[in-house]
Amino acid sequence: MLATVTYNSKLHTIDLSKPLDISMPLRGNASNVNVWYVDHPKIKPHRDGDFVAKVSEGASINFNDIWFNPHAHGTHTECVGHITEEFHSVNRHLNNYFFAAELLTIAPEKLGDDFVISKKQLQYVLGAGKRDAVIIRTLPNTKAKLSRQYSHTNPPYMLREAAQFLVEKEIDHLLIDLPSVDREKDEGALLAHRAFWNVGGAIRKHATITELIFVPNHIEDGRYFLNLQVAPFENDAAPSRPVLFEIL
Repeated sequence: MLATVTYNSKLHTIDLSKPLDISMPLRGNASNVNVWYVDHPKIKPHRDGDFVAKVSEGASINFNDIWFNPHAHGTHTECVGHITEEFHSVNRHLNNYFFAAELLTIAPEKLGDDFVISKKQLQYVLGAGKRDAVIIRTLPNTKAKLSRQYSHTNPPYMLREAAQFLVEKEIDHLLIDLPSVDREKDEGALLAHRAFWNVGGAIRKHATITELIFVPNHIEDGRYFLNLQVAPFENDAAPSRPVLFEIL
């Protein structure tokens, strides 16, 4: 199914029958991706006394309880409420779901004991022109990201200057395949988060950060339209399913 999209006063055609899903599935066991020192997610039949809500156990339905943390267990989209004392809900602040986006592939560079995404790298790969969202795929890029146990591993992260550069480029939505845009252990500084949401100034309440995406290697760098599907949780973050559509 072809659809015509108007963006920046120009018409663009996309094929809605060929979505490119860049989210991680959530599994209820230890093979699921995991971050931030919490237990793995759980998906188990609901129990009430001797009743087990599972067809194979004699019930008429499958009726599962699910336990997970959106920040730790898969693709999620967060708003400024992630780092503010005042409550902000991603469900209230994200009111549009379709954006012009650019996919970039970056190999984080060495900085001391860390690997980082720098402003210089973004300047080199970010194309000219306007877009609403930037999607960052880091190298190396393997399916191991779908089950990686990130806690205490000091994953790559984004420097504050890089996040500020995206703000200057009027990027409202940042998507990345890392567990955080900030260093795992930074004593609460959260420099990239704060820069991207302009905490301390006119807070960018409409802006979002989506972490723990997975972009398969067959999806080429370039321009796409992004459908950012976010579960309607009244929370600072919610599970999400970003989907790309090629521009024909």
